[in-house]
Amino acid sequence: MLRLTKKADYSLIALRYFAVRQRDAGEGASAKEVSEGCGIPLPVLSKLLQKLGKAGFLVSEFGTNGGYRLAREPRLISALEVIRAIDGPIVVATCFTEDAHCGHSERCTVRRPLKKIHDAILRLLNGVSIEDMLQETEDSAPEPAPVSLIALHGAPPSLSPESSLRK
Repeated sequence: MLRLTKKADYSLIALRYFAVRQRDAGEGASAKEVSEGCGIPLPVLSKLLQKLGKAGFLVSEFGTNGGYRLAREPRLISALEVIRAIDGPIVVATCFTEDAHCGHSERCTVRRPLKKIHDAILRLLNGVSIEDMLQETEDSAPEPAPVSLIALHGAPPSLSPESSLRK
């Protein structure tokens, strides 16, 4: 199953927190403030903030009002960039890596469809910015998944793309 690691999840949450803080108060925040505000353990968060700083997402400010702030506009930071910075490359199947050696590669019947899925996931993650995450509120209803994703997930036949074409 394709799933975000806790570190990538925490990183996205922290970057969103910084974006809200900068938008609303025009200032950064300390690691302790983010930890308390987001419920992320401080030791884990501190390491992630250092990594996010080295990757160019955050800048640190020293002094009594020091802390971290976003290095770029939230609209210029994609979820894909953040996930790659924290977890490395996103791989749906090993046949898309450079050192792919599979005993079935000559007879594989799913490599092309998996590559399409892989590319679609990367495009989706690249199309979601930290600014997009600001627009999501906890009390808003979740958007329904696109029909093409429902079909990939194994939706009931009544929700599949084929059934919507028949109507």
